[in-house]
Amino acid sequence: MHTDKTKCIGCGNCVAVCPMGAIYIGEDGLSEIDEDACVECHSCYNGLSTEHLPQQPTRLLKKILVFFKLRFEPEPDICPTGALTPDELTWPRIIRRAFSDPLVPHESTGVGGRGTQEVKTNDVTNRVKEGEVGLTVEFGRPGIGAYLRDVDRVCQAVAKLPVEFQKSNPLTALMSDVSTGTLRPDVLNEKVMSCILEFKADAENVSEILSVIEEEIENIDTAVSLGAAVRCDENGKDLIRSRLWSQGYDVWRAKINMGLGRHTNPAADGGKTE
Repeated sequence: MHTDKTKCIGCGNCVAVCPMGAIYIGEDGLSEIDEDACVECHSCYNGLSTEHLPQQPTRLLKKILVFFKLRFEPEPDICPTGALTPDELTWPRIIRRAFSDPLVPHESTGVGGRGTQEVKTNDVTNRVKEGEVGLTVEFGRPGIGAYLRDVDRVCQAVAKLPVEFQKSNPLTALMSDVSTGTLRPDVLNEKVMSCILEFKADAENVSEILSVIEEEIENIDTAVSLGAAVRCDENGKDLIRSRLWSQGYDVWRAKINMGLGRHTNPAADGGKTE
């Protein structure tokens, strides 16, 4: 994304709408976009309406108002002159938009946003079996973002443990070697708003895995959130909450999936299953 200086009048509306703080008013009084901070989420382009007012007359009006100590205040959700212009993105920068613009699906999974439906769909996919735990490591947030070089560091550390990376995940698709968790070298300097690493492991190994992740995230500059999904037994109990509590995690059940019509208790329906 860039600002067309032949159109911009420096109203500043785009500064407030950028979730990454990548837009600012430069020394020339016009909008500037920090290319490194920009994650190509298109929030400014999609979030602001445009009026396409002529630049020179509008700039003149602004100067006249400033001279009389009056403010030029267009509606805050409008770029008066349509100055925000999307770039023709190429590899590897196009990765930024794939992870950061929820309107764009990932080619590897066909899913928008972070490109994954996560383990929350396990009642349909049955990927995480009894005795296993599906783990997610979410990197970044609006206003912070995450560099893939930091994500790569955690991926490689996790790959040394007895885990299985989720195949239908765009981070897995970016790995040049899934066995080592190594991301492609040409994407490491790209920044995204957020992304999610997904893998599963035996429940007995969760404590060790979390300890390794904790150690690695101390050395990276982004926000990290951890999630765990586990199948409950017939009494609604799970295998790992007590272990997480013992490691100092404040654990609560964020979501419970009921099976979406699947028969999960054969004894209750005469042994029939679907």
